[in-house]
Amino acid sequence: MGDHVQSPRGRRAAVIGSGFGGLAAAIRLRTAGFEVTMFEALDQPGGRAYVWQDGGHTFDAGPTVITAPHCLEELFTEAGRRMSDYVDLVPVTPFYRLVWTADGDTLDYDGDLEARIAQRNPGDLEGYRKFVAYARQVFDAGYQGLASTPFLRFSDMIRVAPQLARLRADRPVYKTVAKYVKDEHLREALSFHSLLVGGNPYETSSIYTLIHHLEKTWGVFFPRGGTGALVRGLVRLFEELGGEVRLSAPVRGIRVDTTGPHARHLVTTDARADEAFDLVVSNADIHHTYARLYGGNAAAAKKTRKLERQDWSMSLFVLYFGTDRDYAGDVAHHTVVFGPRYRGLLDDIFNPKQPKIADDFSLYLHAPHLTDPSLAPPGGGTFYVLSPVPHLGKAPLDWDAMATGYGDRILEALEQVLPDLRKHVTVRRHVTPAYFRDTLNSHVGAAFSVAPRLTQSAYFRPHNKDARIPGLYLVGAGTHPGAGVPGVINGAKATMKAIAADYGFALSAAGEPAALLPAPLGAASEAHG
Repeated sequence: MGDHVQSPRGRRAAVIGSGFGGLAAAIRLRTAGFEVTMFEALDQPGGRAYVWQDGGHTFDAGPTVITAPHCLEELFTEAGRRMSDYVDLVPVTPFYRLVWTADGDTLDYDGDLEARIAQRNPGDLEGYRKFVAYARQVFDAGYQGLASTPFLRFSDMIRVAPQLARLRADRPVYKTVAKYVKDEHLREALSFHSLLVGGNPYETSSIYTLIHHLEKTWGVFFPRGGTGALVRGLVRLFEELGGEVRLSAPVRGIRVDTTGPHARHLVTTDARADEAFDLVVSNADIHHTYARLYGGNAAAAKKTRKLERQDWSMSLFVLYFGTDRDYAGDVAHHTVVFGPRYRGLLDDIFNPKQPKIADDFSLYLHAPHLTDPSLAPPGGGTFYVLSPVPHLGKAPLDWDAMATGYGDRILEALEQVLPDLRKHVTVRRHVTPAYFRDTLNSHVGAAFSVAPRLTQSAYFRPHNKDARIPGLYLVGAGTHPGAGVPGVINGAKATMKAIAADYGFALSAAGEPAALLPAPLGAASEAHG
């Protein structure tokens, strides 16, 4: 990109993909003064947060648990707007209802677990309090200190290593929780959250216990009108700031021209070849970014080979269905159904000994109409149920042949919490690991990109800025800090810090662009190993 300071004014940025990470990056870029064009392959914005409508039901395809709303609020504040003018976030209580089908036990999980633990198992109360204190320390070190920091140098990791070592970040989530509480159901209740970002509780770093503190401190929210309403609010903000969104515009390839004083990224779509941009922020799947978008680039080929050696998250089977009953009182907005096995099922999902699907389930059931009745016809219910399954690299199964039967089995299993469910389903559809691979371009159909293990976190996770392709930056689940709505929103902030360092402008403490400063270009460009 050259060796002198560049102003963002008049510089063109391409954002590839309009998921939450891409939208957050695009808004920050536009606020800083870049000319920003967003390319989205699908026919509506949102990426995984796609929206389907069928028979009067509105189905959110993607993320539905919104935590740390201040991350979203910040995007609007920095643009001089109020989020409440664009989207209404409604608190969800309880955060989750947990159901164990083997013995019928239930737990309404919310911000006041102490009272529920006192009733269930008073002997775990003191241990739980110690766990809460631990999760707070992890939050302070792992979220406040790290989530929006781009780990571009190994020295960045050395700086925080003592804190992580003191907090035993090497210990998995489940093992950490088990240190504090004895009740097996409570252990499962306090460790399942890593599954929401694609991690096995028995392998994922205890850093992810900070999710408990996030929820306890700020609560769990849902956008009125569905997650798609939040996407629409962010798109509206971006367009009001002067950004351009191109839908049904998959990027077919990007060439990097380094013959001039600054690298140029030449973006090719079906409508236009070699459209020039000064920088690219990719919210596409990270493997797709290197293997397909920058295919033919020697540095990208090397990164592709490295990514293919990494451990990838599990995939998902998601069944969307509408009913002619609302099932109010039977389930909560978010219900987690634990099957008869916990660790054994997780082993079958993350480390299958043979390419097959387990016969039993643990499921996440989403019932948004219980918070917003407008998402279902009067008296009806709108649901999706998510079943974690191995990714296609570990279980290359013929999902086209097995999907309908697998969905039938899930509906039958759900009758333990939704009585006579199969008699009341009026519409249904599903997505499989093949959808994640073929439509969302996710490597091996992984639903959450690179798995969130300690050895694939912070500096060891793909960086927010590529060290060998000038002008390429990354956002989304595949880069630091990882998956989840707060993760990718904070990741976009980290990416913006790298861009600010390269373009010589400062960011305020809140993260918004400040006055341009004469900082050296490439200040954050040490090599990614």
